[in-house]
Amino acid sequence: MITVLAGGVGAARYLRGLLAAVDPSTVTAIVNIGDDTVLHGLAISPDLDTVTYTLAGAIDPVRGWGLVDETWRAMGALARYEPVRPEGSRAGATWFGLGDQDLATHLYRTARLAEGATLTQVTAEIVGAWGLGLRLLPVTDAAVRTLVDTVDHGTLGFQEYFVGHHHSIPVTGVRFAGAEHARPGPDVLAALDDAEAIVIAPSNPLVSIGPLRAIPGIDAALQARRDRVVAVSPIVAGAALKGPADRMLVELGHEPSVVGVARLYAPVCGTLVIDEADAGLADAVAAEGMRCIVTPTVMSSPELARRLAETTLEAVR
Repeated sequence: MITVLAGGVGAARYLRGLLAAVDPSTVTAIVNIGDDTVLHGLAISPDLDTVTYTLAGAIDPVRGWGLVDETWRAMGALARYEPVRPEGSRAGATWFGLGDQDLATHLYRTARLAEGATLTQVTAEIVGAWGLGLRLLPVTDAAVRTLVDTVDHGTLGFQEYFVGHHHSIPVTGVRFAGAEHARPGPDVLAALDDAEAIVIAPSNPLVSIGPLRAIPGIDAALQARRDRVVAVSPIVAGAALKGPADRMLVELGHEPSVVGVARLYAPVCGTLVIDEADAGLADAVAAEGMRCIVTPTVMSSPELARRLAETTLEAVR
């Protein structure tokens, strides 16, 4: 069995390559839910949905999130109510776009949660509806929310920072509210304990993988299997391919390089896969106590994603 720690677009693309390389039934993805939010009364799980839509071949290839051939009539209609919305009200907000087809997923999730189903149960149902062969597990069924402390805008929920402010404002801290009291979801620890290989996908180490590691028991499980854990650096030549990972590393006092990534992951991970553009830093990564594998990591095509997945698995076999 292969277990992948996942969050964001990079993880979804990695998983797509992995499923092209191995039997999907042997793959479990443990997914970040710190980005989850409630808007218009709907329970929204962006990372779970991005993985689902990507693996179903339904993701918008330009945006990297949401559904292909999406329409936005509901969001457009909400704009009618902006002039009458009282100050301070969150009703009818349009800063977070929800496409008309995408709304169906959120409507289903919200109704099932209201009936008493857990997020793990609902996620399995959604995965089944899309005909996917892997197992997708939210890291916890508890409410854990990523909060971002900023210089000029106080503390923001992650989606307010990432979408509302286009992740363009300086960050002074990141917290995972509720994580200290959360428990790993059903089968999460077993998926780590029983895995032949554990992959930390090329996700933001601070706000995509960080919320997973904040759940009590996750780091201990990774430490116990450290020689079987391999991470793919989301930083290439000092920059993030997508999102604010490089800027956040700098703002929070980390080195924005594969060496900085190695320092974050070394306690729980034995091997780091880095791109050929960073080959000159391989010895510095090794000095942090990690094996270093140099290979192309930019997943610009499904074939390159498949090759990257095969390389990561070979690194721990």
